[in-house]
Amino acid sequence: MKIKEVENCPKGLRYFEDDDLESKLQPKDIEDIVEIFQTPLTGSYNWDYTAADNRLSKLYELGKKLNWNATLDLDWSKDHHPHTEWPTNPEFQQLAGFKPYDDLSEEKKIECAWHLLASGLSQIVHGEQGALLVASQLVSCAPTYNAKLYAASQTFDEARHVEVFNKYLQERIGWNYPVMPGLKLLLDKILSDPRWDLKFIGMQIIIEGLALAAFERQRIAAMDPLLKDIFYLVIRDEARHVTFGVNYLEEFVDTLSDEEKEDRAEFAYEACVVMRNRFGSNNVMNHYGWDVDEAQEVLNQSESASLFNNLLFSKIMPNLKRIGLLTEKTQEKYEEMNILQFQDLEDDKVIDWDEMSKPLEYSSKTA
Repeated sequence: MKIKEVENCPKGLRYFEDDDLESKLQPKDIEDIVEIFQTPLTGSYNWDYTAADNRLSKLYELGKKLNWNATLDLDWSKDHHPHTEWPTNPEFQQLAGFKPYDDLSEEKKIECAWHLLASGLSQIVHGEQGALLVASQLVSCAPTYNAKLYAASQTFDEARHVEVFNKYLQERIGWNYPVMPGLKLLLDKILSDPRWDLKFIGMQIIIEGLALAAFERQRIAAMDPLLKDIFYLVIRDEARHVTFGVNYLEEFVDTLSDEEKEDRAEFAYEACVVMRNRFGSNNVMNHYGWDVDEAQEVLNQSESASLFNNLLFSKIMPNLKRIGLLTEKTQEKYEEMNILQFQDLEDDKVIDWDEMSKPLEYSSKTA
């Protein structure tokens, strides 16, 4: 085993050229590239062990019941034609109207679509690794017994998500992209902050809320039945994770002082600003040598990007209101972002227990 410590995350595009490379590698061949972060985490024992019959214990039971195996429960042999057919519905291509993209041949547009998908899925892998690390922290620092049990089950969920999306990138696409700076900044903040409730807000409400929005959108656009299956299974997990955060924070935030509540509301707002651009495609623009600012302007004005932002904040805003983090000061800022309108939406997919309790069915059979 070789471990290489770096001060910053790698920047370049990484290719996986040998389909059978992993099976040939030995531990001595692997060089793990790690970036060290420090955290003043304060853990807590819970000596009560009382498993109250409440919403958290119900979520924990659902997590045990609805476990799935990324290797055994998905059909990785399904036909696919990488780089020769559209990976996502062409109608969802955000770069239409951007001249350098419009000037590409059909073949090159398909290739670009694969890069856009790889960039998006790469950010998912990086975000899911962050969720894995945060969930493991919550096992230690969440104060109640039920929360510790659920955080432990979520830790395994997140490990499975990292595994399945990384496997798809390596085996079905062949390359991945580095983490976007905004996402890395937010993950660093959540992981290094000593307050357990801020970890809940940042991960369970903001990042997991974004994940639900992104996965639902990408499941609709995906052309590969395997990828649809992956999104379907992960969406079921993420819905439980968001519900966990909402249910746990709902009562806790009410106990905070006005100053403490305002501090957390401001953090939630700043996280929303960062996450609005989480799936930006700057990586792909740089790969093709295109003007990033010009391309971003086209993306911001595209119908697809507008749909994505609506889906994103339709998940997050009602939950921020529900837990009491839409304060008078932050409401003005959300109004400037033109997303305060989503605060009164009912997000049934997060709190619909009957829906979350249904047996697993693969999207390729139901979509």
